[in-house]
Amino acid sequence: MSRSDDETLLRRSFAVARRARAGGCHPFGAVLAGPDGTVLMEQGNGFLPDHDMTGHAERILAGRASIEYGGKFLADCTLYSSAEPCAMCAGAIYWSGIGRVVYGMSEHELKSVTGNHEENPTLDMPCRAVFAAGQREVAVVGPLLVEEARALHEGAWI
Repeated sequence: MSRSDDETLLRRSFAVARRARAGGCHPFGAVLAGPDGTVLMEQGNGFLPDHDMTGHAERILAGRASIEYGGKFLADCTLYSSAEPCAMCAGAIYWSGIGRVVYGMSEHELKSVTGNHEENPTLDMPCRAVFAAGQREVAVVGPLLVEEARALHEGAWI
């Protein structure tokens, strides 16, 4: 994928995040693209309606993708995320077999935006650290388009 393709698909995850926020959820979105860049799945944050603290867009998408496609195919796929996958989501991405991640705002930056909000007690741990502990490589690109990613959260964590 070219940087231009990555930016286009990352912006699509931003659109998913905006839809999640418009629906009353937290402003996070994820998109799964196949080896040729075709969008296979989209997932917004799943905190509501049940207040599921594990309902992160990336975790839900990784689970759905694992069931739908399997690890062999997912090894050549890319997950685009509006924010860096947290440790939980990085683990789900790793276990699903997804081979590449592109993200907007870093976890560190997200923590500076959300503060100590009870609905997002951010784990300030880079996804690269989680992936590095694994036995297979997950390529990571990010942070990218940070200001656009950060803008998704303006006024969301009051």
